[in-house]
Amino acid sequence: MLINRHIIFQQYQMHNTKTILIIIALLIAGVSSSQAQTDPTKSDPAKYVFERDEQVMKKEPGPHKGGGESIGYTFFDKAPGYHTVFKKRTLKSGSAIGYHQQTEDEVYYIIEGKGVITLNGEKFPVKPGDAILTRTGSSHGIAPVEGNDLSMIIVYEKKQ
Repeated sequence: MLINRHIIFQQYQMHNTKTILIIIALLIAGVSSSQAQTDPTKSDPAKYVFERDEQVMKKEPGPHKGGGESIGYTFFDKAPGYHTVFKKRTLKSGSAIGYHQQTEDEVYYIIEGKGVITLNGEKFPVKPGDAILTRTGSSHGIAPVEGNDLSMIIVYEKKQ
C-alpha cells in the first residue's frame, strides 16, 4: 500500500509539473503574441490614434515671440478629420508664450510648475489644477515663475 501511494504521488507530481510547464509555455506565448498584436502606438486612424510624448516632442522657442526654450508636444496633428488642437507645452525657466490677441477660444490647463498669466493686461498666478479659458478677441501671455518650468495642456479648435 505504501508503494502504491508513493507511485501515485510521483505520478501526481509529474502530472502537475507537466501541467504547470504547459501553462507557463502558453502564458509566455500569449504574452509575446498579445504584445505584438496590441501595441497601442500602431494606430488605425479610422478607429483610434495613440501617441506618446517622445514621438511628438520638439524643442521650440516660446510661441508668440515668448523667447527662451520650450518643449512642444502636438498630439493628433495628422489624424484625418480631427478638428481639435491638443498640445502639451513645457516652458523652461526664462521662456514664455508671448502676449498676443486670441483668434479662437483656447483652454490652458496647468499640470506642473508655477507661473504668471497675463489676461487683458492683468497678471494672475497659476499653479497645477488651474484652468483658463481665453476667449476670442482677448489677449494673454504666460510664463513660468523664475527658476522653474511650467507645463500645461492647451486645447483649441483647428482653423479650417
